[in-house]
Amino acid sequence: MRSRSRRAAVATVGAVLVLTTGCSFGPPGPDQAGEPPNLSRPSAAPTSGEDSGDQEAALTVLAKNLEVPWGIAFLPDGSAVVTERDTARILKVGPESDADGLKVSELDRLDEVRASGDGGLLGIAVSPDYDTDKTLYVYYSTERDNRVGKLAGGKLQPILTGIPRSPDQNGGALAFGPDGFLYVGTGDGTPTGTLAQNPKSLGGKILRITTAGKPATGNPVKNSAVWSSGHRNVQGLAWDGDGRLFATDTTQPLTSELNVVAKGGNYGWPKADGDSTDTKLRNPMVSWPSTESACGGVAAVDSLVATTCLVGERLYLLSVTANGTVLGTPQELLSEEYGRLRALVAAPDGSLWLSTSNQEDGGEPGPEDDRLIRLVFSDGGAGRS
Repeated sequence: MRSRSRRAAVATVGAVLVLTTGCSFGPPGPDQAGEPPNLSRPSAAPTSGEDSGDQEAALTVLAKNLEVPWGIAFLPDGSAVVTERDTARILKVGPESDADGLKVSELDRLDEVRASGDGGLLGIAVSPDYDTDKTLYVYYSTERDNRVGKLAGGKLQPILTGIPRSPDQNGGALAFGPDGFLYVGTGDGTPTGTLAQNPKSLGGKILRITTAGKPATGNPVKNSAVWSSGHRNVQGLAWDGDGRLFATDTTQPLTSELNVVAKGGNYGWPKADGDSTDTKLRNPMVSWPSTESACGGVAAVDSLVATTCLVGERLYLLSVTANGTVLGTPQELLSEEYGRLRALVAAPDGSLWLSTSNQEDGGEPGPEDDRLIRLVFSDGGAGRS
């Protein structure tokens, strides 16, 4: 077991990590969500030589002493909105900063949330029209079900209800796609996976809905919110520049999966846990043993896809080809250095933001947990470093 002193020792602001990986970012695209916070550059000096072929990743702790931060999204001014699963708080992080990191303030605390197990206040998404409608969308648990609701400066308004609620496997991923529709990752929530293959259930699915909570135009089945099925517990969604959707699927008994999600695809649970020979099912892009993974967050920037893992206490980096296959071996970063890693998103400046999840069962919290961390690849790629 790791000691608290070791966990505290790695929580330095301004570390440089060296990756022996072929993964690389291209220049970040134009900001679609305003200017990022004015963050100082990491203070540590690079540790690899110019001809080493290694890639350097600069790491900065942005915020400390949070409580199970679960979802991260960005406002037009570059600040982040962050959910805390168990406290039901929505926090604003940045863009102002001080000597301790980015300023953290409470935007709201949702009385409707009932947290237990892996349920509570989970995913969060910012309206594509936030400049005019000032609306946030959240995925949250009540005593009876999981729901998607919207906040526009007043009382939380549920727009989609009846997502199965259970002690575990509550899903929680929430993100707007390039098509402007809201995508929702749910959990099966049953020991034997009875809901994931049931087309009439919202459990074990990725849903695609309008901002009013209705099934989106162009879904595989008319008047159904279901976009894909056969999932165990979807906790992360991300798109790359080509519009491909990547999703994590966690808490399967044997594996944790990273999938490239296609319209109408069936990803196997409970018929398959990882790869399958059944041609009617889609195999994961990559899967890892559960003891090394339980991956939740996912982010995509250029040809690189990253995912953060809770049980595995690491971040995996994958170089993905144009046809959606993995090039080479996934690389590991932060292994057992910051404990359980949950949320992961690409920031407007192309850097990666991730969160720890040590203030929960299974974690070993240090004196600064939980934390938000910024990761920048310093070769002119992700982040304006």
